[in-house]
Amino acid sequence: QVQLVESGGGLVQAGGSLRLSCAVSERTFSSHAMSWFRQTPGKERQFVAAFSRTGRSTYYADSAKGRFTISRDNARNMVYLQMNSLKPEDTALYYCAARLKDAASAYDRTDAYTSWGQGTQVPVSS
Repeated sequence: QVQLVESGGGLVQAGGSLRLSCAVSERTFSSHAMSWFRQTPGKERQFVAAFSRTGRSTYYADSAKGRFTISRDNARNMVYLQMNSLKPEDTALYYCAARLKDAASAYDRTDAYTSWGQGTQVPVSS
């Protein structure tokens, strides 16, 4: 069973930076690709960033390109989301997610994912 635990959220001013972390259960990387999503109240969960099935490529939502970076540390079973130049519209609950490498759905669809963390809140003040 895949377990994901996010951390690193917190209040940040617009223009600031934050790094989110996701602790991933062992051996998950061998069978799963990792991503970050976010959600605000009353809205659907939104794709932010993802690794490809091979882990050699990354994908970003237009809103994240140039400001956010997804990375991982295989030895520590960690996935990160570095967020720079934060904006008030980045305020959301951020989720780490894992999808099987042979998932039929695309990386930016929530139905591709079988495991989710509990989320970490990121409020960005103006």
